[in-house]
Amino acid sequence: MTTAHVTCPLCEATCGLEVTLDENQQVTRVTGDENDVFSKGYICPKGASLGALHHDPDRLTAPLLKRDGEFVEVSWQEAYDEIDRRLPPILEQHGRDAVAVYAGNPGVHNIALTLYGRVLYKALGTKNFYSATSVDQMPKHYSAGTMFGDPLAIPVPDLDRTRHLLILGANPLVSNGSLMTAPDIRGRLRGIRERGGKIVVVDPRRTRTAAFADEHHAIRPGTDALLLFALVNVLFAENRVAPGRLEAHLNGLDDVRELARPFTPEAVATRTGIDAEAIRRMALDLASENAVVYGRIGTTTQTFGTVASWLVDVLNVLTGNLDEPGGAMFPLAACQPTGNRRPFAVGRWHSRVREYPEVVGELPVATLADEIETPGDGQVRALITVSGNPCLSTPNAGRLAEALKKLDFMISVDVYLNETSRQADVILPGPSPLERPHFDLAFYQLSVRNVANWTPATLPSQLPQEWETMLRLTGIVTGQGPEADVAALDDFVAADVARRAKLEVTHDRTGPARLVDLMLRAGPYDVTLADLEAAPHGMDFGPLKPRMPEVLCTASGRIELAPETIVADVPRLRAELAKPLDDGLLLIGRRHLSSNNSWMHNLAPLIRGGNRCTVLVHPADATRLGLTDGALASVTSRAGKLEVPVEVSDEVRPGVVSIPHGWGHDVDGSRTRVASANPGVNSNLVADETLLDVPSGTSVLNGIPVEVAPV
Repeated sequence: MTTAHVTCPLCEATCGLEVTLDENQQVTRVTGDENDVFSKGYICPKGASLGALHHDPDRLTAPLLKRDGEFVEVSWQEAYDEIDRRLPPILEQHGRDAVAVYAGNPGVHNIALTLYGRVLYKALGTKNFYSATSVDQMPKHYSAGTMFGDPLAIPVPDLDRTRHLLILGANPLVSNGSLMTAPDIRGRLRGIRERGGKIVVVDPRRTRTAAFADEHHAIRPGTDALLLFALVNVLFAENRVAPGRLEAHLNGLDDVRELARPFTPEAVATRTGIDAEAIRRMALDLASENAVVYGRIGTTTQTFGTVASWLVDVLNVLTGNLDEPGGAMFPLAACQPTGNRRPFAVGRWHSRVREYPEVVGELPVATLADEIETPGDGQVRALITVSGNPCLSTPNAGRLAEALKKLDFMISVDVYLNETSRQADVILPGPSPLERPHFDLAFYQLSVRNVANWTPATLPSQLPQEWETMLRLTGIVTGQGPEADVAALDDFVAADVARRAKLEVTHDRTGPARLVDLMLRAGPYDVTLADLEAAPHGMDFGPLKPRMPEVLCTASGRIELAPETIVADVPRLRAELAKPLDDGLLLIGRRHLSSNNSWMHNLAPLIRGGNRCTVLVHPADATRLGLTDGALASVTSRAGKLEVPVEVSDEVRPGVVSIPHGWGHDVDGSRTRVASANPGVNSNLVADETLLDVPSGTSVLNGIPVEVAPV
């Protein structure tokens, strides 16, 4: 028996795991690492399933090539030869924008894809780059970019010191935190109570977190921005605005005061479904305590996602809780990015068909099908998906699945033959999480405590590491062919990182290890990768510390409290106050602790417990519509229709129905036996790709108008 200590790569919490292997290198046990400096032994069902993922017989172990409509295993050389035969002619004949990229959620949990994916994407040079970001979180990057100058400067709740936590549209007891890296959320929330604090949740559904909270307000979906503006209104009306030391770094305070005037508690109460006096009390509680406001996917995947995300941080500023212990703070990661600190800009190019602006180098995935289906210069003719399953995870997924059939060529870098990769011509698999090194580059930048942990590969891999795959593809798209010198390309990448870090390039390591070592050396803590290797339970750099004004890189060098492009969207929100209430049903999503989007549904330990893919309906709505618990109902929107079992529950407020996302594993051509036996339904078949948050182009997945009827 041997034991390895690894950082779980399956969600944002970065928990430390202890993995036990027998003499045949079979995983026999996965438990929490009690000595981990951050998670201290906490583990969730996802982490406990790491062995099941490693041993999953459906995980691909060789490249697949489609011949006469069927996939066959081929050598890596054959796979790269096919890519070289078919991809460069498309680039040469139709231009770089004829090849699109979709980068999925699992890639950000993979250090090789995080670091070397960007090398491929830059070499490809396409403007048609899409990712899961425009499905769930782009409003956060947009608001951080416009307020602070850096789209990665997203403040996170200082959970371990706050006394008052207001949560909107988030369920961290199930998600383990999102854009907020924090293992053992339950313990951390319990700590707030032990300090005499209070937890308030605003959510259309009584989630696990809402049930745990001291207060739950069942808001009408899509109206969070109205509520947040009303809280701002109360702070000004009651003279409770106190930015403290940040006032010297603010632009736009008076502008926010004027913008908030129409949004009185009385004006928004009917539309939000929250009583005016409750709104006043919420605002005054924020002003009275060491407090923080946190909004997540329920606030970012709605029609006013950017305005809501902005107002979250406006409230943190106005109450004096931004960049203060116990408030919303800016982590300082051991590999904090350096280099280009130019002020944030959007709209450097636009999508060809619907003219959506670029944000953070990408276009809204909601328009990918348009770009494939619409003829003309710049039409997307080839697609590379990297650890992504957009046929399940993007709006009007049925339309996108049909559009993919029209491509001239498609490559998927993926460990499964799933609902999306089944459309590919070539599939390139990668090693399991236990066969590759791991470092949470993205999530340590969102952590509620400054920590770092490096996980070496636990087991050898028979497959190439994914950084090598990315460089092979880079060689092909740059005209060097499938025989490109991967070592030379890796040296080139390392030299560029060293140059930006103002360090000498090293040659004692290769791949992600070398890049992480360079970034650590350039970082704020005077540590190296060797230091992390000597600390298998991680290194703790302490609690978050105030970082203003160093974190700012706006053109003014100040916090832009009223950024022009966000303020331009406020009239659209103000118009909502005058609209009559629609009594139709609104669809929202939900998730389960054992699920992370679509990519863990083939693991038997995570599927136990029966069908969780139901439509939650309030008893009053069920009676009115003639719906019966356990019977099938049809759910219809402008985009499509699906049938799903009914679950009658007062968890949701009247007028709201809820279906979990990431399901729908009932398509032909995939090879995921466990998922196919537990398919659920694809809620994105009824998600409308024409409904977007205007500034950021993020898809509206919460608050979709639907009709529900018995089947």
